Amino acid sequence: MAPLPALPDSRTEPDGSAVIRVLSYNIRSLRDDEDAVARIIRACAPDVVCVQEAPRFFRWRRHAARLAARSELLVLSGGATAAGPLLLCSLRATVERTEDVLLPRTPGLHRRGLASAVVRIGGARLGLVSCHLSLRADERHAQAGLLLDHLAALEVPHAVVAGDINERPGGPAFRRLAGELQDCRTVRPWGGEHTWPASAPDRRIDAVYATKGVRVLGCGVPVGLPDTDLRAATDHLPVLAALHVPAA
Repeated sequence: MAPLPALPDSRTEPDGSAVIRVLSYNIRSLRDDEDAVARIIRACAPDVVCVQEAPRFFRWRRHAARLAARSELLVLSGGATAAGPLLLCSLRATVERTEDVLLPRTPGLHRRGLASAVVRIGGARLGLVSCHLSLRADERHAQAGLLLDHLAALEVPHAVVAGDINERPGGPAFRRLAGELQDCRTVRPWGGEHTWPASAPDRRIDAVYATKGVRVLGCGVPVGLPDTDLRAATDHLPVLAALHVPAA
């Protein structure tokens, strides 16, 4: 079998368009091996990381800042103020604005939210949203609709959504998102497919989506990372996408 080609590196094209690398990663509140999480993030060389289950209780800002520093990135938005989703970014991103959103809460279930931002990378302007949808199907489907509403309200030419959907691609929430956005793994498969559980992955419940004007260059679970780190870091595997975003 031929070796898997590498995803394109980040770059800005002469016309101002940008190739960006987006990583989605559920880190289970850093309850496992934080150093392994940081090593995986660094190895993926992302411009943006959409984190789910970031620390959101005691000294959560300190934990988020430490993870960003160890990953050689900066905190962009989210954390406890978004009920867990967090955005990290590289110095390539110029921040235009950020917004954390708490979604309606169903009694007896965890509060969910969205970490979002509008950034410029090179000459490209795009929205970013990190999400972690509900464990309950009806709430999850409703949250997918609220996410799409929030994305539209950002009023940006291009956008990327990534997160833990808590549902396989055939589920109604997953299909609701994929009906409006590109499911990057389906458009241009690269690397591994299944994301959970990390110890023996048998399903894809984490995804990266992009609006229709973004060109997908590849998306999947990165290959070649140390298996010991992947298993020690958290119970999810990361999803990495390379995307070409047109200039604004």
